[in-house]
Amino acid sequence: HGESEYNRIGRLGGDSPLSANGIEYAKKLREYFKAEKIPGDLRIWSSQKIRAAQTAQQLSDLAVHIEFLKVLDEIDAGICEGLTYTDFEERYPKQFADRDKDKYHYRYPSGESYEDLVGRLEPVIMELERQSNVLVVSHQAILRCILAYFDNKNYSELPYLNVPLHTVIKLTPKAYSCQVEMFKFIIDAVNTYRTKKGHQEPVWEKSNEATLCHSPW
Repeated sequence: HGESEYNRIGRLGGDSPLSANGIEYAKKLREYFKAEKIPGDLRIWSSQKIRAAQTAQQLSDLAVHIEFLKVLDEIDAGICEGLTYTDFEERYPKQFADRDKDKYHYRYPSGESYEDLVGRLEPVIMELERQSNVLVVSHQAILRCILAYFDNKNYSELPYLNVPLHTVIKLTPKAYSCQVEMFKFIIDAVNTYRTKKGHQEPVWEKSNEATLCHSPW
């Protein structure tokens, strides 16, 4: 989805609408897919959260079918919904430290873990394997799970895969593998990526029109 108002101020979860930059991205995304001339069987699967639905609705006339699925909603941050990471660390220091130690298995109090998400998304992933052209409009944690499955990443890598805002991630199945391409739009957005301790930020290659990355992990 495009940048949301909560993204802009660094808050977790919630159901905030797109920011001005996010709206611009949604409009440019429609232009991108129109220019790509995707075959007429394009399906759109979107989260039910406002920010994702606003993004997906810009492309609704380009698809044969659009669905808004709760299963694609962002990870439930439980009691931490709406907090910034600074708030989270100050209010719940032990929880914050536990999350840093094992991000995959850590479950937000009254919320979910990445391990929970993998279970939640299993039927979606199985259905994706049976489809041809599907645009998934969702959230960072959800897209990490999908990307990890198709790009064969293990559970320790999954929570740290970089899924930047205002970026199209194209997955093309190959024999025994999956080609991963990333097309980053030149539209301002906050950086929502938090590195694992002791690791560097990902480095992206540049193309003339956009940032193009081939599976940098």
